[in-house]
Amino acid sequence: MKVRVAHWFTGLSRTKKAGILISVDVVFAVLALWLAFSLRWGEWYMPKGDEPYLFIAAPFIAVPIFIRLGLYHAIVRYIEIRALGTIVQATALYSLIFAFVIYQSSIPNIPRTIAPLNGLLMLLLVGSSRFIARWWLTDIHTRLPGIRSTGVCRKKNVVIYGAGNAGVQLAAALIHGREYNPVAFIDDDTRLHKQKINGIKICSPSFLGPIISRHQVSDILLAMPSVGRARRSEIIRLLEPYAVHVRSMPGLTDIAQGKVTFDTLQEIDIADLLGRYCVDPDPTLIQATISGKVVMVTGAGGSIGSELCRQIICLSPKALILFEICEFALYTIEKELEHLLTVGSITLELVAVLGSVQNRVRVEHICKTFKVQTLYHAAGYKHVPMVEKNPGEAVCNNVFGTLHTAQAAVAAQVEKFVLISTDKAVRPTNTMGASKRFAELILQALSIRDEDTGQTCFTMVRFGNVLDSSGSVVPLFREQIARGGPVTVTDTRVMRYFMTIPEAAQLVIQAAAMGQGGDVFVLDMGEPVRILDLAKRMIHLSGLQIKDEGHPEGEVAISFIGLRPGEKLYEELLIGDHVSETSHPRIMRAKEPVIAWAQLCCLLGALEKANAAGDYAQVREIFQEVVTGFAPQCAISDVLWQKAVQPACPPQVF
Repeated sequence: MKVRVAHWFTGLSRTKKAGILISVDVVFAVLALWLAFSLRWGEWYMPKGDEPYLFIAAPFIAVPIFIRLGLYHAIVRYIEIRALGTIVQATALYSLIFAFVIYQSSIPNIPRTIAPLNGLLMLLLVGSSRFIARWWLTDIHTRLPGIRSTGVCRKKNVVIYGAGNAGVQLAAALIHGREYNPVAFIDDDTRLHKQKINGIKICSPSFLGPIISRHQVSDILLAMPSVGRARRSEIIRLLEPYAVHVRSMPGLTDIAQGKVTFDTLQEIDIADLLGRYCVDPDPTLIQATISGKVVMVTGAGGSIGSELCRQIICLSPKALILFEICEFALYTIEKELEHLLTVGSITLELVAVLGSVQNRVRVEHICKTFKVQTLYHAAGYKHVPMVEKNPGEAVCNNVFGTLHTAQAAVAAQVEKFVLISTDKAVRPTNTMGASKRFAELILQALSIRDEDTGQTCFTMVRFGNVLDSSGSVVPLFREQIARGGPVTVTDTRVMRYFMTIPEAAQLVIQAAAMGQGGDVFVLDMGEPVRILDLAKRMIHLSGLQIKDEGHPEGEVAISFIGLRPGEKLYEELLIGDHVSETSHPRIMRAKEPVIAWAQLCCLLGALEKANAAGDYAQVREIFQEVVTGFAPQCAISDVLWQKAVQPACPPQVF
């Protein structure tokens, strides 16, 4: 019955709700005056003479004042303690005006204490009624079982980890919402244990198991937007054994910028699982090649290219040229950057240009027209199995695209040219890695050739996988978990290095400033991560159990599909052991073998001829001659090559 009444009341229009509140306050005005007389005389009071006129006047004075001060504009279910100030002001003004009416009236024998007593009683009745209604409506919506016929649904019981300001605000937002019911706070601060905030108890992490069992908790919400990544990783590891869905509040920066609110919940940042500690950027390095300069980014719509653009616009360049072959990707990043420029009140020239890095004439024309000083070359094909099926396009884009862009940069006298490379270029087992190493060799050869290369300084930055990039395993796992599995893992032994996209872009910018010509910089990727362990942790933190022989009742299975064409079990970052430290703790300088430009030119000619003819066997031979340690893991997988070399299948008879 209570649920039905609550649902009926909250479903009324604002006019009808205000009418109900006005009617209640009319009763309170009469009741408060009657109680004031009764308390003063010490007996049940009965009006006599002209005194009933006072009972008629009381609501006519109170209601207009309450309307004027906005008491009927507040939503009762969401009313807060600061609304009490407005109620005090309204009842105080009513008391003063009513006292004036009493003392100026000709009604005899009215005690002077009636006016203050009436005001205090009116404050008690009006104030308590609002907060009792708030408590009752909130309690109904959060604690009683749902009734389908009324549309009121039971909320999910959740635990909030973190009883600081962020946790308190999150709890308040959830209490007024329709989806979650916070049943407890968890906090590491022992001084807060056993205390309560808004009726919600603060407990020690050691009580987490019993709380989850007792209240059938479905989610744990991390309310620690300012805590360090290492600490967040520790907490996430603590929560892993429990069959609950772990989510978190957004960071303070996103909240402050208005992108999200305190009650916006998101999946656990995969970087928090790794617990990687980020080193603060060196202001001198990060600004050296960008501030006040014209910067161009090829592949500006890709994962790394777009993040480079986001960070570049915050470093006060003179202009930023976005170069991208995909129209939609270019449109998307341009609109995003325009919004960031508006929000941040940043002034710079932003230019979006469609085109291919294989078109040397267009790239050179762009560089000369805008007088580009720093060029980040992030354009390239990187998806290993896809490149293995289309090796010719990888040669055109990754090898010759880099060559043409570099030559255009030299012709336009670009000061800095930075190639985004990959750990797969080290002793590669696939076409993608071999093509990226070939691109590195081109820049190294250009740096040491006898001919004048102008003022262009070539730098290469090599790193491993970036989290949540296009084609990354992380979004794939999320998608597979969301649809109930199975989660596909290639091999139980596969390990990969991981880094966040923002950190990778930040380190690339700093490495560019340290380049002296032909440098290969290697980023410190930390410890490698076993992909199987990553899949298991993502399943657990989604509140699900792994389905296997030991747990046939589990929700999500893990399926092993074997290594894909060109894949390695382990990735490396260095070809040899010749590595030296730099001024940045996360950036190392590698000394790699190089090939003279004259010799490389001959090999490039042969590669271009073989690739144009579709002779991928010859392409492989050239790669093996040029790229140290290239050992193809699979046969030629080009879709057209396979169709041409395989004999036609005889028609089947049914």
